[in-house]
Amino acid sequence: MQKLYFYQTELGQIRIAENGQAITNLYFPHEQIPANVKINETALLKEAGQQLQLYFAGSCKAFTLPLAPEGTGFMHGVWECLRAIPYGETRSYADIAREIGNNKAYRAVGMANNRNPIPIIIPCHRVIGANGKLIGYGGGLEIKVYLLELEIRYRNHAMQSS
Repeated sequence: MQKLYFYQTELGQIRIAENGQAITNLYFPHEQIPANVKINETALLKEAGQQLQLYFAGSCKAFTLPLAPEGTGFMHGVWECLRAIPYGETRSYADIAREIGNNKAYRAVGMANNRNPIPIIIPCHRVIGANGKLIGYGGGLEIKVYLLELEIRYRNHAMQSS
């Protein structure tokens, strides 16, 4: 049985779920959570919540959590590419398609991005259209803009401090 816990963030109450070994889902405030979860803060969920708070404070640039998103082999390949996008940078759907070795798969990359069950931690918000425009986001475009601006702000601050 999945366990889930609630964490208050700048975006509202984010819920994180795990399967006993790894993080499986992150739910935004407007998303419905499954009925078959147990509300219980485990050590893993507590660590995920702490890393999420550090991310919003600009101190966590990459999450170091065991992840177990449910999806196809293709989706897992896309999600691994997303995790490799540096903090504060973006890539296009076509860039990701090239990265996985299938130049024409940009629409499939978009679908995998859309089905990412662990947003923020698997940073699908860093994927934009080839023309630089923001295209869709499961959490809503306002959240995508917020996350990108947050990362750019903290990245620029870190560059000015060094």
